[in-house]
Amino acid sequence: MSEGADGPAQKSGNPGIALELLVHGVGGATPEKMLDDPRTVRITGDDTAAVYRRADDAEAETSPGEPRSGPVPEAYVWSNLTSGNSARALWLLLLPFMVVNLAHWMRPSARGRDRTVRLYGLLVRLAGLTLTVLLVAAACEVALDLTAWQCAGTRACAERHTWLGFLSPTDSDGGWWSPPGRRLALAALVPATLTGLLWYLSRRTWSAYESQQPISRTAEPDEDTGRTALGRPGFWYGRRLVARLRAAHTAAGLLTVAAAVSTPAAGFDRRPGGPALLDTLGWLLAGAVVAGAAAVLWVVCRRGRSENRLDRELDEHLVRRLPLGALLLLALAMLYAGWERPGWVSQGRLPGDATFGGIALLQGLLVIVLAVVAHLLYRTHPEPRAAMHGLGGPAVAMLACALGGVMSGGLSQRVADWLDGTRTSVPGPPVLLTWQSSVIPPLLVVLLLLCGLLGWRTWLLRRTELAAVRTDRPDAPEDPTRTRRIANTLAMATLTDRAPLLVAVISTTTLLLGAGALVGAMVSDKVPSAATEATHPFLHGAAETAQALGSWLIGLGFILFVTWGRRAYKDASARRTIGILWDVGTFWPRAAHPFAPPCYAERAVPDLTWRMATWTDATGGRLVISGHSQGSVLAAAAAWQLSPPVRKRVALLTYGSPLERLYGRWFPAHFGPAALSSLHHDVDCWRNLYRLTDPIGGPVRLPGDCGPEVDHDALKDPLAYGRTETHPLPAPILGHSDYQADPEFAVERERLLARLRPELPAPRRKRDAQGDSGRSSA
Repeated sequence: MSEGADGPAQKSGNPGIALELLVHGVGGATPEKMLDDPRTVRITGDDTAAVYRRADDAEAETSPGEPRSGPVPEAYVWSNLTSGNSARALWLLLLPFMVVNLAHWMRPSARGRDRTVRLYGLLVRLAGLTLTVLLVAAACEVALDLTAWQCAGTRACAERHTWLGFLSPTDSDGGWWSPPGRRLALAALVPATLTGLLWYLSRRTWSAYESQQPISRTAEPDEDTGRTALGRPGFWYGRRLVARLRAAHTAAGLLTVAAAVSTPAAGFDRRPGGPALLDTLGWLLAGAVVAGAAAVLWVVCRRGRSENRLDRELDEHLVRRLPLGALLLLALAMLYAGWERPGWVSQGRLPGDATFGGIALLQGLLVIVLAVVAHLLYRTHPEPRAAMHGLGGPAVAMLACALGGVMSGGLSQRVADWLDGTRTSVPGPPVLLTWQSSVIPPLLVVLLLLCGLLGWRTWLLRRTELAAVRTDRPDAPEDPTRTRRIANTLAMATLTDRAPLLVAVISTTTLLLGAGALVGAMVSDKVPSAATEATHPFLHGAAETAQALGSWLIGLGFILFVTWGRRAYKDASARRTIGILWDVGTFWPRAAHPFAPPCYAERAVPDLTWRMATWTDATGGRLVISGHSQGSVLAAAAAWQLSPPVRKRVALLTYGSPLERLYGRWFPAHFGPAALSSLHHDVDCWRNLYRLTDPIGGPVRLPGDCGPEVDHDALKDPLAYGRTETHPLPAPILGHSDYQADPEFAVERERLLARLRPELPAPRRKRDAQGDSGRSSA
């Protein structure tokens, strides 16, 4: 026996045994459904992710008996990694962070351009840092500016909200908390708590996900890991980087709060005749905040991921001291702001326009520079199938910044309307946020026009498919309704391939409209309706309409967001729906933003790798890893992590797979043609099944003679056009589901098993000696 990941692996009593390791796709599945048996047992794993078998197959390796007609099926169930308990609903707050993290992995492939690749990663990490500052700044705008500064400092607003009475100078009759600085210090607890919540969520998931260690190994001398980083030993172990980035982003959030609290007080102290001691303390505090910001930038810029080895070290001093230092500065800032200042009253707005304007300008510049870098990388190794000619990463980074802006603007506007819906007693949120919400209606107009164009092209394709469906089934009786349904499904399945056009148009329009909003706000210092009062009536009316409609739309979006999150907190089915989004968005490690939802693949890939390595080592049997949809991506990633000798004893069966159609196009550096060709070369054999009616899966499209070796011809869907002796009832259009119902699935699986040759397990002493030498070399 040899020691596996969860205990000893039993020596096989059947040398010819074969195993099919099933990996489900997005949305999850139960082991009973995957194994088509109500009686299942857990072989290894826990409540989060585990391997199951039919109860009758639990001891298949050690139970001699009649030869099996097929492989032993095992199901790896990982759905709880993305849609488990009710705390997953809080992940909706992290959506912009998840999107910007995706941009990190979307860079074009470029071998030999290490410095440019590092620059690309640095730019994305800086964009992620601006999103953290933006979210915390939005919380400061709501708590400090709108609530503590404006509403509590205005008698009419404070009287409408009696819970603010103790902060109001008039209602509390000059109470202890009524001075502006103390109101700001108390309100600072809200954004500080938000920062602490983000730190907690990141650390909690870091302990559960990033702490799972892959198999410790070194790259073999003849192993080419340059084609894709997914084969590197440390790729799925980003624990050190996430801890370092978490410390930096936490410190950045706390420093943002400290600056928001201390800046108004420092501005009052610097007036002519102000207190010299407080003025000096204000300058010292400002210098400390700037020094802390420099330390944060140094940590973010210093180094990216280390993937060539398992990096088990932790920067404990940095991880602890940087957030604690920022927390100390925040406490000093609150103490400084709360000091007694006779004659200080709150008037107007806090300087939020400069803050949000600076963040928007920096984000726009980062996206533009990122696009230039991505273009340079793409030119070194152009790939025709790459989405947007390698500009997918910058476009997605722009969408992440837009999402952050919509969430921060929506929160500020909704709170402002709640505090003072008429906007007669308080000035309201910064002018820039109103301009940003006003560009949402034009953006929606562009989006509707684009959707109309795509709908028109889909309708034209549907007419072509109608003729093709009739031609493919000349002997079947004509059924116009059936023909239309099949043609509609075929045409709609192609919309996935139009996603790059959709993302390109939305991101470019967002960048241009955002730049216009920034210029309008900075030049006029008025909301759009007021800024266009002296212009043509049509322009003024359009500005008023866009401003009112944008405010309504952003409010509606905020309400829907909160409602969806509340429903997901209470309803498991809603959490599964959100889990589908996380299945796609959180496959990648947290390389750009530590507050993004955790990477489930850092648990799933080591699970699969350990299972395949220990089972083949213990039994010498044949193994087919069978992945559907997102499960095929996990299967490929796990195969890359195996050592070359083990990889040559494993066959890969993928179906409904987005490996090339989605991942190869959007993540060309990791799933491009070179990477997939190397996977085909490294595993013993690989077959891929797909349907033309599938909107997600597709062919792998390997170049040269490798393509037909991997891709099966497109499966028929439906299996029968009309009623036949084999299908007396109408066969369903399966699309992305139930690939195992197709007879070709069992045929291809048997062919893969026939190509694999079983090997006798090594003697225990030899295996143990190999394991000891591997551990000592690691």
